[in-house]
Amino acid sequence: MYETHTIQAKIKLLLTILTPILITQIGMYSMNFFDTIMSGKAGPNQLAGVAIGSSIWVPVFTGLNGILMAISPIVAQLKGAKKEEDIAPSVIQGVYLAIILAVTVGITGYFLLDPALHLLDIDPEVSHVAKYYLITLGTGIIPLFVFNILRSFVDALGITRISMFIILLSLPVNILFNYVLIFGKFGLPALGGIGAGLASALTYWTSLIIILIVIAKVKPLTSYHLMSTRIAPSLKEWWEQLTIGIPIGFAIFFETSIFAAVTFFMTAYDTNTIAAHQAAINFASFLYMIPLSIAFSLTIAVGFEAGAKRERDAKTYSYLGIILAVGFSIIAGVILYVLDDQVARLYSSNQKVIELTKHFIYYAIFFQLSDAFGAPIQGVLRGYKDVNITLVMAFISYWVIGLPSGYLLATHSSLGPFGYWMSLIIGLTAGAVCLLCRMLILQKKRARRLKYKKEAGPSLEP
Repeated sequence: MYETHTIQAKIKLLLTILTPILITQIGMYSMNFFDTIMSGKAGPNQLAGVAIGSSIWVPVFTGLNGILMAISPIVAQLKGAKKEEDIAPSVIQGVYLAIILAVTVGITGYFLLDPALHLLDIDPEVSHVAKYYLITLGTGIIPLFVFNILRSFVDALGITRISMFIILLSLPVNILFNYVLIFGKFGLPALGGIGAGLASALTYWTSLIIILIVIAKVKPLTSYHLMSTRIAPSLKEWWEQLTIGIPIGFAIFFETSIFAAVTFFMTAYDTNTIAAHQAAINFASFLYMIPLSIAFSLTIAVGFEAGAKRERDAKTYSYLGIILAVGFSIIAGVILYVLDDQVARLYSSNQKVIELTKHFIYYAIFFQLSDAFGAPIQGVLRGYKDVNITLVMAFISYWVIGLPSGYLLATHSSLGPFGYWMSLIIGLTAGAVCLLCRMLILQKKRARRLKYKKEAGPSLEP
């Protein structure tokens, strides 16, 4: 990251940060994308099992990973304020926290997994696949969480190409593991959807090993002496990170868990409907990587400028990011509309699943447009470390407004399962409007505060 003085320079820097992050996010999500597609080729029950397992795992992971994401604005603001000697200790404390959270998730999952699956009225084979998909995936939780802390540290410095390089190396590994373990190649048993979970876990370990080597060997990362820094765990440091990370994590959890809740409600329908829902949500989530990557980029850019007290520059980055996300979303909507049949056939050869998937895709066109507004604004607010009120907004938008309206539409109208997708559109739109209002209010407050300090400064001098 560096200071810019013109709109053109800001656009260039934002795109420089964004492009590797986007490729990284697409690469990371491609692992889930290929898990779903390749499991679907093994049969509808395998796809449905992975769908249920993913619907349990994704909200948990994204929520906890949101807590770990606190390291990104912390590092960005420290760099903007030229306090780089404080960066390594903060990252090391983040690693400690990541390991503790990963172990906690593992222990909790051990006791709650069976009761959670028993609550669902699903085929025994689907339940079996979901359970062991999660168990095998769980063997990679610790490396996944530690990797994400280290990746956030690297990205917050503006060196986003490194994360891109690591994910591009890891993706072919994941596809190879999927091929071998799902379909049983090279003399190994065919594990179906369960093999997809094991393949992901092995890939997480691979990614962690690569990033540790990079941090130890590649400049300018070596200048932070992260690998040689030895500090004791600090409850005070953990608390400071948690005060930023917990609201981020819960806000993300409330958003992603509404998708999981919709998947659970889908279990009231047949296996084909569950499979079609998962296929459509999987591809729509793939497209969501664009506004999500823009959000990560804005957290870095806005955090850097906010740390340096350049409020006008931070505001400019905010609007550039939102405009970019909306533009991409419109293009994505056109792609979904035109290529709906081709997208549906990526996931299944079952004609009933294909037709249902196409219907779900039409609804996805609208909710991904709402995401194009909401996600970048969340990134902006994280850059400002303004995270508490967004937690409340997320809960109200998704769980008080969105999901109940979807339940009413699904059970008291002819929409059926598509009514739940209307809840996604309603919830995400309400969230986007609330976040926009918060961003505008916050930026005005910060501008007034800075103006007051500048005006009061000379008068305070002796």
